Amino acid sequence: MNRPVQHLVHLDVPATPAQLLAAAALPAHTPAGLVGDTPVLWIGEPFTAPGHGFWAKLEGRNPGGIKDRPALHMVRAARDRGDLRPGARIVESTSGTLGLGLALAGVTYGHPVTVVTDPDIEPLMTGMLTAHGAEVVVVDTPHPEGGWQQARRDKVQELLAAHPGSWCPDQYNNPDNVAAYRPLAHELIAQLGRIDALVVSVGTGGHSAGIAGVLRGYFPHLRVVGVDTTGSTIFGQPATFRLMRGLGSSIYPRNVDYRLFDEVHWVAAPEAVWAARALATSRYASGGWSVGAVALTARWLAATTPPETRITAVFPDGPQRYIGTVFNDDYCHTHDLLGHLPPEHPDEISHPAERTVTRWTRCRTVLDPLAPSTTPADLRDLAEATR
Repeated sequence: MNRPVQHLVHLDVPATPAQLLAAAALPAHTPAGLVGDTPVLWIGEPFTAPGHGFWAKLEGRNPGGIKDRPALHMVRAARDRGDLRPGARIVESTSGTLGLGLALAGVTYGHPVTVVTDPDIEPLMTGMLTAHGAEVVVVDTPHPEGGWQQARRDKVQELLAAHPGSWCPDQYNNPDNVAAYRPLAHELIAQLGRIDALVVSVGTGGHSAGIAGVLRGYFPHLRVVGVDTTGSTIFGQPATFRLMRGLGSSIYPRNVDYRLFDEVHWVAAPEAVWAARALATSRYASGGWSVGAVALTARWLAATTPPETRITAVFPDGPQRYIGTVFNDDYCHTHDLLGHLPPEHPDEISHPAERTVTRWTRCRTVLDPLAPSTTPADLRDLAEATR
């Protein structure tokens, strides 16, 4: 009688049961213990050209995304200084991700949280915020000059006045936002050893400054590539309509460290959608607007540098909150986001105020629009561009 072939699986049995925990995540006694030590994933072909690729830091593996890190750090630092009293309310403006981090910090440290957002927030994000105990306040009218972002910040001031003793992290200008990302930079060094180039999105300026500042200290020749969205003012373009959330700004966050950047890329919404969707189907790792824009830029950088160049790109979140937008065909058809295959190379301008960009564009001149060192000619160019 023929017996079926048995496939034996060899198991390495540790000498002691404690060794079973060596490769496992440590137990977390508080929700804050779930944050950090996120993995890196190789992003290669077919998303990239054969023989080229980059490493992606998957910050979507945090409970709420990359901004869990600054939310916890800003709250902890404010408590240590006495700026945030026990049980006091936290009030902040956010497009969503920082709100999740603040909800996490509120649960961890015992603070009620109010987040101020605008009508473009995804229903899923509103649901997640309220499920985790945050109060969500939606402004209904954009500021005539600063848009929704300034309208949210004005509302924050109203709420702070209405709740004596409450505290606002002010993520746009709080140096603790920058300091919170030092551990992420240290994780990257431990995971990759050498890093030649960093591709990072820019919104409040926190994670770009925090990560690049540390890495540049270890790798003086590090190439830092900032990724912004069309319609954003951060790098000297005029403020126009912005569909993408999570990167870009209609104000000038002072946490942006312009000295660190070697170049900036502006990416349009259809280009970010193409990249995010291509990532999801080719590498099973994706995210929303920021991830798509960063991945598109890192893909180009990998294709235009020697294969041995070690590039890391920071993916701020995962795809979950974008199921109704980036990954929704009806939404994308409504906003004409599909069927736009991005070019292999970005357009290029020599000065950020050379012209208003509407597609993926690169600029190797990086200026702080509000810096005293910006020349009168630069200011005239910026003023002309915003007329």
